[in-house]
This record gives sequence, structure tokens and C-alpha cells, in this order.
Amino acid sequence: MKILVTNDDGFECEGIIKLGEALKKTGHTIFTVAPDRDRSGSSHSMTITEKIQVKQIARDFWICRGTPVDCVVSVISGGLPFTPDIVVSGINAGPNLGTDIVYSGTASAARQAALSGIPGLAFSLCGQPPFFWDEAARWSAAHLDDLLKLWNKDVFINVNMPNIESIPSGVEIAFPARRAYVEKTEALGGEEDWKVLVMTGFDVETDFEHGSDHHLVSLNKAAVSPVFLHPVIKEGGERA
Repeated sequence: MKILVTNDDGFECEGIIKLGEALKKTGHTIFTVAPDRDRSGSSHSMTITEKIQVKQIARDFWICRGTPVDCVVSVISGGLPFTPDIVVSGINAGPNLGTDIVYSGTASAARQAALSGIPGLAFSLCGQPPFFWDEAARWSAAHLDDLLKLWNKDVFINVNMPNIESIPSGVEIAFPARRAYVEKTEALGGEEDWKVLVMTGFDVETDFEHGSDHHLVSLNKAAVSPVFLHPVIKEGGERA
């Protein structure tokens, strides 16, 4: 298969390099289009009022002065000379659990692919550095075919893996956990009437629900969540 690999951590992140190498070893043709710098937290932002700039830096490898969604759009709209069978986003340096997918550029790249009718999968490695990229990349490549079977036109597939020096102890279908964020900012002096606000950190509170992606990763399992692309209507007309 022809696979487009992208991410939101930037083209130099070890996660995207290791993932591309592992997928190539399993016989796939890999094309990489990634942001020229860290675009974490860019969500589904896309460039519509300015030009998208891309630059080829190696064989089948481009960098993009844009968001992860721009990287996907630049390919599927015909801007680059290949058409992928699937889009794989990641491996993200850190989790994209539960509500994280609202903010995640990694998840949004997979979502954009699925919105365009192409299977989209997002991979994230939960935890803190040092990251065990080789293990996560090998697991991702080995399970690609099984994960693709879960895809349909209404979802993208969000995968969270534990950051452990071995393969996950198992893999289960999950649902996104509920996560609440408390951001902290500090005001600094600025020029003229501008005030500079710097985020100094944030806390995350997660509901520990049995069967959620957060719960499964805590058990050293890979959590696989099919995520709906569109707002869901509950029975009776209530919006989810």
C-alpha cells in the first residue's frame, strides 16, 4: 500500500521517522509530509487564506510550512505527485487520550483523511521521555492490517500505546476518556499596548472510567478508539 505519514511534532521528531521505517520494512511504500516545526495543539486548523508551502528534502519526504491538516490536504487535493491508500499520523510524543483529540493535530490529520474518504489512523505514545520509539513503531506496523479493519467512512482510528520497553500486554477497543484541563498563564510586559501571555503549565484531570483509553493504557494495553467524524445524534434527537 501507499501510505502517507505525517504528524504534529514536526518532521524531525523521532516518532515519525521510526514509524516510517517500520512501515517500509513491512513492504509498504512510504511518503512523508510533515510540518516544518512543532504544531502540537493545532487541532483541525487549516490554511485557507494563504498559500501552503512545501519543500522536498529527501526522496519521498516533504516538509510543509503549515499544520498537520495542511499536510494531508496538500496531498489528497493533488498538490503532490502521489495518492495515498491510507494516512497514518504519528507517532505522537505523548498521549492523545480522550478529550485530547479535540486539540490534537495528530488526531486531526487522521480525521482529515477520513473526511476525504481515505482511512486515517493516529498513533500516540503515552507517557514522558525517554520514549521507546522502536517498540511502538514495530507494534504499529505489525498491527496495521487489523486496525484498518476497524475503519469505516464515519470514523478515524485513534491508537494510544503505553510507553514501555516491550510490546503492549494486549490491545482492546476503547472509548475516549473525559479529560478536563486547567491552564495557567503569566502576563509579561509587551510593546506599546500589547500584553504578552505565556502559558506556564497546565493540569489534566481524567475520569477513570472502566474501558476508556486512559484505563486501558494504565494496564499497559494498547487502546484503539474508533472516533466519529461528525456530531452524533442520540436517540430522541438529542445531540451527543
